[in-house]
Amino acid sequence: MLSRPLHVARTLISVYYAYMVEYRAELIFWVLSGSFPLIFLGLWNQAAQSGDLGFTPAEFARYFLGVFLVRQFTVVWVIWDFEKEVVQGKLSPLLLQPIDPVWRHFFGHVAERITRLPFIMLLVGLFCLLYPEAIWLPTPYAVVWGTLTLVLSFCLRFLIQYTFAMLAFWVEKATAIQQFWFLFYTFLSGMVAPLALFPEAVRTIALWTPFPYLIYFPASLLIGLPVDLPRGLMIMIGWGAIAFIINRILWRVGLKHYSGMGA
Repeated sequence: MLSRPLHVARTLISVYYAYMVEYRAELIFWVLSGSFPLIFLGLWNQAAQSGDLGFTPAEFARYFLGVFLVRQFTVVWVIWDFEKEVVQGKLSPLLLQPIDPVWRHFFGHVAERITRLPFIMLLVGLFCLLYPEAIWLPTPYAVVWGTLTLVLSFCLRFLIQYTFAMLAFWVEKATAIQQFWFLFYTFLSGMVAPLALFPEAVRTIALWTPFPYLIYFPASLLIGLPVDLPRGLMIMIGWGAIAFIINRILWRVGLKHYSGMGA
């Protein structure tokens, strides 16, 4: 019963892995484009040396290394691909195949993670040479729950962005919505600074949104910062369920609109 889905997944990953390898030169730039946390580290490192922020320079180094790793494994671009498929009519032949088009995008993202892994390890090694205080030995608890929440963060971000992508059935620039979303993602996800440094009122509100669970939550677990694990998992699952329901509704309604336009 499970042999066919596993076969499909293995085939799609191998196909997209071969495709991504052809663009390995571009992958270097994609990996470097996600190195902003390492730049923020320099700023916060200087601030920690000049004042009491509640974080030592070593803790900042470990935190932003965790943020870098989380961002590398959770980056998503499905909205740009899906928008192009709808606008250019490339979605039509995919609908004739016995597999939901979402799995092509999903496993394409998974294959890209595998392809960029050597470049990530190279940058991590370079980072540890520059900031040896960032080196730490994660506990089994951090490894298990950090890895699990990292996978859940990727799935949640993919599902949210794919839901935004459904709007491409009605508007030509669904990516504009993603760019607006990215403003909140930048400041509330923990990419710019740990949420522990935010005012309490802002932090309280932010923790009910999906943003902290896309970066701050898994990064904190990886490096051993205290977080409310049960609450975090429930909120991630809750937002994932909401996004999934909205996604399926928009997909069904959007397909009718897409077909009605003669596609």
